[in-house]
Amino acid sequence: MRIALVTETYTPEINGVAKTLNRLVDELSARDHDIHIIRPRQKQDNATFHIQLTLVKGLSIPGYSGLQFGLPAGRLLNKLWQTEQPDIVYVATEGPLGWSAVTTANRLNIPVISGFHTNFHSYSKHYHIGWLEKLIFGYLRRLHNKTLCTLAPSPELAEQLNQQGIHNTRLFSRGVDTRACHPEHRSDILRNEWLTSPDGCVALYVGRIAAEKNINLVIHSYQKMKQLQPALTLVIVGDGPLRNKLERQHPDIVFTGPKTGIELSRHYASADCFLFASESETFGNVILEAMSSGLAVVAYDYAAARMHINHGHNGFAVSLGNAEAFTEAACTLMRNQQLTTDIGQQARRSTEQIDWTHVIDNFEKVMVNYAKPEHCSDNDSEKQPVPADGSA
Repeated sequence: MRIALVTETYTPEINGVAKTLNRLVDELSARDHDIHIIRPRQKQDNATFHIQLTLVKGLSIPGYSGLQFGLPAGRLLNKLWQTEQPDIVYVATEGPLGWSAVTTANRLNIPVISGFHTNFHSYSKHYHIGWLEKLIFGYLRRLHNKTLCTLAPSPELAEQLNQQGIHNTRLFSRGVDTRACHPEHRSDILRNEWLTSPDGCVALYVGRIAAEKNINLVIHSYQKMKQLQPALTLVIVGDGPLRNKLERQHPDIVFTGPKTGIELSRHYASADCFLFASESETFGNVILEAMSSGLAVVAYDYAAARMHINHGHNGFAVSLGNAEAFTEAACTLMRNQQLTTDIGQQARRSTEQIDWTHVIDNFEKVMVNYAKPEHCSDNDSEKQPVPADGSA
């Protein structure tokens, strides 16, 4: 099957969407699907790809240094898809490039589906433009309703989008590479670099260092934890607009910058617990990566945490928005090191069956279903409400 993937972000960019799409492309290519990626040119675009790639013009996203959003490319897409028409188009991101892809696919009667990977509308309040939130979501709703279905990473989000007027939502969950994210990558060398005492503990955060990730609550919780365990170190992996400011304010915190591959695996496995206070995730891939690496995770009870954490057994998932409960759960880990170890071991065991194979199987079924000729027209009568479990 010929699949056109339209996205604003892809590897080597470092974020959850790029990582998910890279895994998706690798798995589908291995199954002999013909993938054609259309994305903006990246600032350092010297990678070699084994799949067909078309680069379009882009501009930097304000507040997201290093990332581009694609400019409208309807004329180019029209020429491409009239020359070699894909069986289906998957629009993974909703910028101007995504809008032009949806419009072009509809005009050429090519089946098109979309993905809801990022809560862009909810980010507005973190960048002092909260008054635009309804306007942004209205744009997202119009774009997604021009597609045959919208893929969401959790049943909870699929149902929420359906209630907010985005029709025909389906589940495209996430897996985890349990070999790359494994406790065996633990590094005594890293721990010795981080710790002031061999009996100390390491708390970890991996992700964008930005306001929408609620990073200040992570730091606040760390400070409370340190009162119970003075030999505690907080390690923050990633980059973002708040990094320089936070590094100046908190010289006791280890900021490593972005990490990938085996280096990221070592950083995960060399910690003891994982703090993730974001309230704006569509899923939160890093939660599964931390759990698979054997860490006790503290997160809010929604998205990946709701799907995979059994509170008090293989992690802590506290009520969304309850900062006090988040900090208390993090402090609980410092009061009982054996509990931290036991929860980390349970977390690892609980992720051993969450591989990508089943996830890609479901995605492939959706592609095949909607690529059938009878689904090629954008007919509202063909749209069905999301099933109770959010499955495809």
